[in-house]
Amino acid sequence: MSGIASGLARNSVFGNVALAIAGVISLLSFAIGAGCTAILVNWGRRRVMQSAYALPLMLEAGLLAIFAFSGSYLEMRRWLFVPIAAILLCFTMGLQNAIITKISNAEIRTTHITGIVTDIGIELGKLFYWNCSSNGRGGIFVRADRKKLSLLILLLVLFVGGGILGAVGFRHVGYIFTLPLAALLAILAAVPVFDDLRILN
Repeated sequence: MSGIASGLARNSVFGNVALAIAGVISLLSFAIGAGCTAILVNWGRRRVMQSAYALPLMLEAGLLAIFAFSGSYLEMRRWLFVPIAAILLCFTMGLQNAIITKISNAEIRTTHITGIVTDIGIELGKLFYWNCSSNGRGGIFVRADRKKLSLLILLLVLFVGGGILGAVGFRHVGYIFTLPLAALLAILAAVPVFDDLRILN
């Protein structure tokens, strides 16, 4: 989203109206996806449903499956593929980012790599800070949160690893490579959804 917002500003200044509009639509799609997660999670919470967080996951799985099956067909119609793919993927990314943000109480944003790398730098700064005395002048002892640092590094490694795996899979298999990810998300979401359906019946 940072790159899209920067591109939107640049394209607006240089008069690239079509690209500027595409940037606005992409930002709106992401925001609407995040808003959709908030609606689904809060709706589920108010009804004390076990699947409050699973509902947006199930939706995300469905959208990824649509992308997997329709990608090859739409790619032959480039004029249609690019806007639909951008809207679909930005919406899905907004859904997913908001799920993790809500679950972690805004501690983690899985698609916000700038923030993750910034937090890694902060924790590394704390880790290598030399406390001359246990108290210091202000009585402050600087200590890194090693558990948080490990989690942040793991998220960064998984993000890069997922990007590499996705690129290799897309290169050799195509759009259908998204289907196993959609299936995994559906499986993760299925248990709480079925539990709620069983309670309703």
